[in-house]
Amino acid sequence: MDISEFDYELPEELIAQQPLPQRDSSRMLFVDREKKAQVDTSFSLLPDFVRENDVLVINNTRVFPARLVGQRDPSGGRVEVLLVRQCGPSVWETLVKPGARLKQGARLKFGDSRLRAEVLDAPGDGRRRLRFEYEGSWKAILEELGETPLPPYINRQDGLCLADRERYQTIFARQDGAIAAPTAGLHFTPRIFAGVTARGAKVTEITLHVGYGTFEPVRVSDIANHRVASEEFELSEKAASTINDARLSGGRVIAVGTTTARALESSVDAEGKLEPAQTKADLTIVPGYKFRIVDALLTNFHLPRSSLLLLVSAFAGRDLVLQSYRHAVDRGYRFYSYGDCMLLI
Repeated sequence: MDISEFDYELPEELIAQQPLPQRDSSRMLFVDREKKAQVDTSFSLLPDFVRENDVLVINNTRVFPARLVGQRDPSGGRVEVLLVRQCGPSVWETLVKPGARLKQGARLKFGDSRLRAEVLDAPGDGRRRLRFEYEGSWKAILEELGETPLPPYINRQDGLCLADRERYQTIFARQDGAIAAPTAGLHFTPRIFAGVTARGAKVTEITLHVGYGTFEPVRVSDIANHRVASEEFELSEKAASTINDARLSGGRVIAVGTTTARALESSVDAEGKLEPAQTKADLTIVPGYKFRIVDALLTNFHLPRSSLLLLVSAFAGRDLVLQSYRHAVDRGYRFYSYGDCMLLI
């Protein structure tokens, strides 16, 4: 299939620029895969769609302040750095703007110059390796000088606000390591979790650190040739046992987010049983893939021609997914990270 078959029209005004005042007040589009139908509802009613013995699987990764704004040293030219992946002691693979102008050996400084960096390689495919120099705690410096790495489609005149540190983070975020939020989890509140467990369902956690590969553009025409970069994940023995027991009891596995779905599908054996794992998820899910463990998927609305849209289309079928997206556009749903969500069962 060609990536052009996963395109859709989205008015710019439907791209959510701010989170709603209340996390669980988002709209939710329910998509019935068997009946190929959509129902407009509210995320606050999610517990009504959950049954006894179901298990809701969430991703507890935490977004760290991976965006740094600094200057070239000594010229003072502005530089933006996104930390993508640590690849050695004090060495990070990064995305740098403007990266093409930085030669090997160029020097950068951030904040009050307590954090400095040297460019280790020549311009290439847009990613640059930087060696950082600092004193004290790396985590403390990032918390002070780093910014929340909001996606580029959140384009406000006033830029970042203090609320983004809290709202571009799930309430169950615990494990540092993501450069983007598992956005389907942003809607949850304690009230929703209480409603889910009151129905006799369980909630369990996995960790997948969302990396650049999750939202990197698809650069090939034939989706069969597309590969999503690997991401670190951990599925504990407790989580695997909870999910396996739910299936044995006739319950459904409800993945909260595409990142959770990728981790689960990376851990299932030929008999459909989950095995504990602490490794890298290198599975690329595109239409034609047969899901082996995930029975339902809660997810936000994703960019056209994206890896995430391909995954959702693999789960529910391209035609039904694009039909559901057109339905959401026609009814004014809010799209992308701070937007509304859909539940596919």
